[in-house]
Amino acid sequence: MEFETVIGLEVHAQMNTKSKIFCGCSTAFGAPPNSHTCPICLAMPGTLPVLNRRVVESAIKLGLATDSSLNRENRFARKNYFYPDLPKGYQISQFELPIAEHGKLEIEVEGNSKTIGITRIHMEEDAGKLVHDEQEAVSYVDLNRAGTPLLEIVSEPDMRSPEEAVAYLKKLHAIVRYLDICDGNMQEGSFRCDANISLRPRGQEKFGTRTELKNMNSFRNVQLALEYEQRRQRDVLLDGGSITQETLLWNPDTNRTEPMRGKEEAHDYRYFPDPDLVPVRLDEAMINALKDILPELPDARRTRFMQDYDLGEYDAELLTTSRDLADFFEAANLACKQPKKLANFIGTELLRAFTAEEINTCPVQPQELGKLINMVESGAISGKIAKGVFADMLAGGGDPEKIVQQKGLVQMSNEDELIALVQEIIAANPEQAQQFREGKEKVLGFLVGQLMKKTSGKANPQLANNLFRQELG
Repeated sequence: MEFETVIGLEVHAQMNTKSKIFCGCSTAFGAPPNSHTCPICLAMPGTLPVLNRRVVESAIKLGLATDSSLNRENRFARKNYFYPDLPKGYQISQFELPIAEHGKLEIEVEGNSKTIGITRIHMEEDAGKLVHDEQEAVSYVDLNRAGTPLLEIVSEPDMRSPEEAVAYLKKLHAIVRYLDICDGNMQEGSFRCDANISLRPRGQEKFGTRTELKNMNSFRNVQLALEYEQRRQRDVLLDGGSITQETLLWNPDTNRTEPMRGKEEAHDYRYFPDPDLVPVRLDEAMINALKDILPELPDARRTRFMQDYDLGEYDAELLTTSRDLADFFEAANLACKQPKKLANFIGTELLRAFTAEEINTCPVQPQELGKLINMVESGAISGKIAKGVFADMLAGGGDPEKIVQQKGLVQMSNEDELIALVQEIIAANPEQAQQFREGKEKVLGFLVGQLMKKTSGKANPQLANNLFRQELG
């Protein structure tokens, strides 16, 4: 029997606001436990929440970026469940009237485009964190994270493979970073995903029993967890068994899913409108003002890079992975006007040292990289020397021209100076010289290599090729 995989994702994106969603406490990561708390996020009796306007603006931006419908009136609800890291005994979220719904994202997998529907985007507060002692049977509660603003993005069950799920997740990750509403740090939990997965006989419309996967803190872990659960469910069904609806934890150490608890349904949470918060009403002036400042999004920027800079699809996709990398490329290109050579250098050298998300920590300024590319194009240095100079720039920053001068790396392009060396190498290698004269072109690489060795890589390679051909007749 053939099965079809059905996947839907619930993504939580932590807003990069300085304060929490309903109080003025800091959202900074890594503070001492329970140091970023107040009576409101500790749920002391008599306290009242006050909505952070920046969270609403972030939700509107994401709604616009995903072609979602914005509900001009939306409201908060109480999601009731009991857990030690939830001091109120309920979470303030949105249910029947979220801020945005009915959106979509376009993804591409193996050259095929597909539209993934977005059911809803809603605002909510995060819970705290439980810290389990490895030595004793005791757990500690850190409420620094309680009240941190989140946007939950719930997809339609439109994905049919782990590859499609990861493509959707990466696209959403890029968008929230382009919008500058979330830092996207999966290791710190500011961008995290729960996946619902089920299998059904191919051709059947009714969905199979689903499981929910948690604890996936990287794109790779999402892929591995979904692949494992896909295999596990297929094996169970082929053996005549049935799938239990439950929440599973992904264990990256064993590469297996592990039972966590039974899967809840919406009615289990007993949602009702939060009486402490008035409905959120969006006015057109606010929406239009935010629409006017939306940045160029990844898909549009990729298309423009292909058109304006004559880049291939691969390079354009790579350079627009993050907004910071795309900005870096465009700033560097202003200094060199060599987009194809610049894109190649970034892809082979820069991204070997820094990921697209780490570009802002790179000590090399875009203008300096542009200057380095210009030095190669002008013949001042060779491409090989440029890689060494770039390594020096990464180590301590600095002007590439100064590094080249200080290290005496200026390319030898004086014909009179080089021809004497060429003649010397030909005389020292008569056998190879004769082979070239007999038509063995590959021998030229050996001879040029000897020149490069003699000049410590500083000879102009193109001029060297021409001089050897000239002397060898």
